[in-house]
Amino acid sequence: MMRMLLAILTLAFTSFSVSSATAQQTIRFPSADGRTTLTGYLFLPNAANGTQRPAVVLMHGRAGAYSSLAKGQFTAETLSKRHRAWGEMLAQAGYIALLVDGFGPRGYPQGFPRGSYEDRPAELNEVTVRPRDAYGALAYLRTRRDVAPNNIALLGWSNGGSATLAALAVDDALTSPAERQFRLGVALYPACGLKGQFENGYRPYAPVSVFIGDADEEVSSKRCAALVEQSRAAGGRISIQVYPGATHSFDDPGARRQSNPANADATTDATNRILQILAQGLQAR
Repeated sequence: MMRMLLAILTLAFTSFSVSSATAQQTIRFPSADGRTTLTGYLFLPNAANGTQRPAVVLMHGRAGAYSSLAKGQFTAETLSKRHRAWGEMLAQAGYIALLVDGFGPRGYPQGFPRGSYEDRPAELNEVTVRPRDAYGALAYLRTRRDVAPNNIALLGWSNGGSATLAALAVDDALTSPAERQFRLGVALYPACGLKGQFENGYRPYAPVSVFIGDADEEVSSKRCAALVEQSRAAGGRISIQVYPGATHSFDDPGARRQSNPANADATTDATNRILQILAQGLQAR
């Protein structure tokens, strides 16, 4: 089974074409912030035959959901290669994947450049706002007849990885106990400072896995390792995998990132591990 999934991944990260094995839909649904209508891109396995499937909510990073070549056309056709590849891979592996565009509906579809952290607007705060988008996606998925409502994971990249960490925190200021229904979280190269929200300790309510490179140019692998160590010491179910020589966005399928052997190796290992985590944590078949 794992060899088959890795073969699917290889195809997805090299062809970027929509497979006949999956279908795609563009949807709108409310954020749990109570005021924003979000755009989402659903990647669906074909031939579901009425079976309820596990699902994965996907949270993009600081550059947004779309290709840098979108030229003002922000649609399913201009999603970035990485997001399309992951959506296709997960759908072919039997999951319903929902990529959430949290920037476009708030007027920032092209996202933000590197080094812009201090200049980003408060309405995109990855600790207090973007987790509400994740919970809006969770609530939407739980209304669908084709989704197993108690088998939904959260996965995010970079800024979306930070949002993933915050969303899964046991913190009554961010979420209510009734909302905490994600089965697990996966954070790829998140910024682990989390705006100082968890200086007194971070504890997730579900298992969380962090993947990061020690040559990351944008976020600190050491800071993430410290967050994980502190959390584990307090009983947190959280792990970290640090890849020597891997950079930020190591799984970007573009030639520039994948020409770095450390990034290519990290991409293969991380996707392998993440597929295993999802299969075990969501009881996928």
